[in-house]
Amino acid sequence: MSEQDRPPQDLQHAGREPVFLLPGSVTAVIGVLVAIHLASTLVLNQEGLLQLMFWFAFQPARILYFSDDPSIAIPLIWQPFSHALLHGGWDHLLINCAWFAIFATPVARRYGAGPMLAIFFISAAAGAALFAATSINSGAYLIGASGGVAGLTGAAIRFIFQPVIVAQHPETGQRIVVGRKLASFGDLWRDSRARMFTIIWVALNAAVPLLPLLTGQQVGVAWQAHLGGFAAGILMVGLFERKS
Repeated sequence: MSEQDRPPQDLQHAGREPVFLLPGSVTAVIGVLVAIHLASTLVLNQEGLLQLMFWFAFQPARILYFSDDPSIAIPLIWQPFSHALLHGGWDHLLINCAWFAIFATPVARRYGAGPMLAIFFISAAAGAALFAATSINSGAYLIGASGGVAGLTGAAIRFIFQPVIVAQHPETGQRIVVGRKLASFGDLWRDSRARMFTIIWVALNAAVPLLPLLTGQQVGVAWQAHLGGFAAGILMVGLFERKS
């Protein structure tokens, strides 16, 4: 049936754009983050919220009490990952969801849902490790998806700035879009956009510890989680690249 012969109803459906342009896995993760925060704010009372943070927020100080009572450290098995599902407020959640949508989308489209989730959670754990290394004596705890989002940012940087590769179909001769290559670290440095994005992103996060010297106030930004997650994402993404 030609386009002219198609019934009007079919033409209407053909012209419609999808409501959600995000991959299903990205939409699902955002839905889970929103549902958890909604439940924590509307269902749990103060005691329940404290228990939620006690069991699922990342608390590196637990390591210090391992020799006295090893059971205290058991939640550290899952807390490096579970902390990424908790948020301190709606502003915290919405910012992380927006950044997640931006950088998880290209990663999910290139590699699929499984690798995207692996990068997200392993980067969250890497961010928690750097947070522990710098905050173990402070008694601070870590919540938020920003470490995992930073990992997805690092992963996406490896290809989103690369030029689109166009090839010729061997049978029809038609020009087809193949995609973008995964940049080496040398390629990243040579590409002005990728280089500037990386330098600015790292510099802004590395400068966070210096802000109290200028403002006189503590800044509640887990810069360690951002830097640790970013490094993990930019390093591990190559593991998921399909070999031709």
